[in-house]
Amino acid sequence: MMSPKPENKKTTCTNRIADIETSLTEKTKLVETYLSQLRFARADLENLQKHMQKRIEEGVTTEKATLIMQILTVAEEVDLALDHAKKAQNSSPVEGLEMISKKLWKIISCEGLCPIEAIGKPFNPHRHEAVLEIETCDCPEGRVVQEVRKGYLLNGEVFRPSLVNVSCSPSSVKVEKVNEK
Repeated sequence: MMSPKPENKKTTCTNRIADIETSLTEKTKLVETYLSQLRFARADLENLQKHMQKRIEEGVTTEKATLIMQILTVAEEVDLALDHAKKAQNSSPVEGLEMISKKLWKIISCEGLCPIEAIGKPFNPHRHEAVLEIETCDCPEGRVVQEVRKGYLLNGEVFRPSLVNVSCSPSSVKVEKVNEK
């Protein structure tokens, strides 16, 4: 038997090396593709986690606001009963109602609810709803002169706007009619 020629061994080795390099290049491209897909999948997962966290927080905030609205209604009704009991000079329920009222308001305020200061302040359509304009010379035009229903902020955002009466200057038509008489 004859041994293969040295040139054939060299060509065979060169071909084999070329095949290995081609295979390595293909595998490297495949690894890069998989790595890219992995990065996209990780980014999608992180975005999904952030989105779900935001939705959970929104749900908690919505449920919290619903509960606070229900407690607020009860607290206001207890305060009305307390005012009525004080006016009737019936001291027996007054102490109990005061205790209940204080506890309810403490719970609500701990959750971030605070009253909107309205009387004497300039009318703010983002915090107040005007019910009536009252003509007066006693205060500047556009000021809140009376609060019909208390408004509240929840964590700095308007939870329920105040219902208010707003000052306006006496109309010139009425002033002229008064001067004519």
